[in-house]
Amino acid sequence: MSTDNQNQSVTRAAGIVSIAVMGSRILGLAREAVIAYYFRSNLSGDAFYLAFRIPNFLRDLFGEGILSKAFITTFLATEAEDGEQAAWNLANQVFNLTFLVLISIAVLSIAFAPVIVDVLARENFDERLDATAHYGFDTKVELTIYLTQLMFPYLLFVSLAAIAMGLLNSKGRFGIPACASSFFNISSLVIGVSGYYLFPVAGMHPVTGMAVGVCVGGIAQFAIQVPSMYRVGFRYSPLLSLRDPRVLQVIHLVGPAVLGVAAVQVNQFTNTFFITSGSAWLTWISRAYRVVHLPIGLFGVAISTVALPQLAKFVTTGATENFRNALSYALRLMLMLTIPAAVGLMVLSAPICRFLYERGETGVFDTVGTAGVLFVYAFGLCGFSTLKIVTDGFYAYKDIRVPVIVSICTVILNICLNYLFIYRELFLDPRAVVLSTVLTVTLNCAVLLFLLRRKVGRLGLKRIVPLTLKILIASAVMGVVCWLTNGVIEGDWLGTEGIVARLLGVFAPIALGLIALAGMYKLLRVSEFDDLLNIFNA
Repeated sequence: MSTDNQNQSVTRAAGIVSIAVMGSRILGLAREAVIAYYFRSNLSGDAFYLAFRIPNFLRDLFGEGILSKAFITTFLATEAEDGEQAAWNLANQVFNLTFLVLISIAVLSIAFAPVIVDVLARENFDERLDATAHYGFDTKVELTIYLTQLMFPYLLFVSLAAIAMGLLNSKGRFGIPACASSFFNISSLVIGVSGYYLFPVAGMHPVTGMAVGVCVGGIAQFAIQVPSMYRVGFRYSPLLSLRDPRVLQVIHLVGPAVLGVAAVQVNQFTNTFFITSGSAWLTWISRAYRVVHLPIGLFGVAISTVALPQLAKFVTTGATENFRNALSYALRLMLMLTIPAAVGLMVLSAPICRFLYERGETGVFDTVGTAGVLFVYAFGLCGFSTLKIVTDGFYAYKDIRVPVIVSICTVILNICLNYLFIYRELFLDPRAVVLSTVLTVTLNCAVLLFLLRRKVGRLGLKRIVPLTLKILIASAVMGVVCWLTNGVIEGDWLGTEGIVARLLGVFAPIALGLIALAGMYKLLRVSEFDDLLNIFNA
């Protein structure tokens, strides 16, 4: 396949995944809006987010990171070297081993939930819940422990869904796996809203519905992929051998790579201890991350999902030049999409948060806090997204040592920065926690890119520098258009009250900004943008 056709194939597949992920992330934002409406940020909201953060941290590691990546690279190598039946046997063994390990983790975590929550929650997190004492919980910590225990089974099913995703991606099927998380969000949204009204009738706290919805959503995310697995040839078998060299290879990739490919997740989790220093900080940061999670999914996850199987195949066949070209193109495509997204989030941080969250139990104070955090998060969007591709480059070579070392160093740096900002009170603000994450993840990405270039040779970075300059110019023009449009709508025309004003205050600037961005990309002759447009002409 020629380089142009190869790039078109990546762009087209990434576009399919991006559309599917967009639906899921929008539903995720809808779920966050429901939580904002029904639950106060400094009480039930904080309790739910801390409880969900604990199993979700492991889900991020196993679901969107290590388990899927380790399986894809090993599955493809097994299929190429040992045949298709050996690959299916590997899939069954990984499924069964994952089930046994995660069942054990879930049981232990449920038993030790009080200890885990006690370690993560600071003293001022233990606020009293006077208004909901009749549900059996006197403090926010007690409610958090209860929710944590309810949600841990979710980890098992969503991790099985990750293996299913890896299997289908390895077979060139991207649409269904990308859509699977939509079923998680639909289930958690429907059951969460229903539970708010139904569970109190049974004497249970209203936020119980959100926790139950999370568990049911995890089951749905796995179940929706099962028919597609059957169609590509998978047949379940109760196989398991810890002596199988391919299974040992997966374990070898998973074990020490926890920090290597999950710097963002590890930083997010270690930040939890510092986030609980302030009331409502956890809710603000969780809601802001949910917003920035949309472009990360649309661009970072989509491109990385498509790129990894391709990079792994090039390494397996010894096509180093194709590997370099594919990685370079993925990086260029990523920058073309994430830089404008970051600028848009900065300019429209307050209008976006106001539109999504400011209603019901969430007021102006929460909007200001969430928007400030989102503004800082936006600076790290390129780093968050690009890191996925760079680590995929190492993973394709089954090189986990370098990402592990670099990631451990950046995690330690993140903890040190948080200690200085929060404990030493140099910058006692929720934005400080996010800033430390942004700085360390971006540094992680830059160092790994430098080391990957030393490992495989030139990566076409000289093409990236002038392209980045063009993207920055186009994004600046787009940002000005967004800022002016929002100013006219909210400042001179409709104000900020009412759903129509808020809707137009966000989407009118986005629409005009995208038109301006497209015009600038055409004017500056950004070829990657032409590739993106060709998806619709194919």
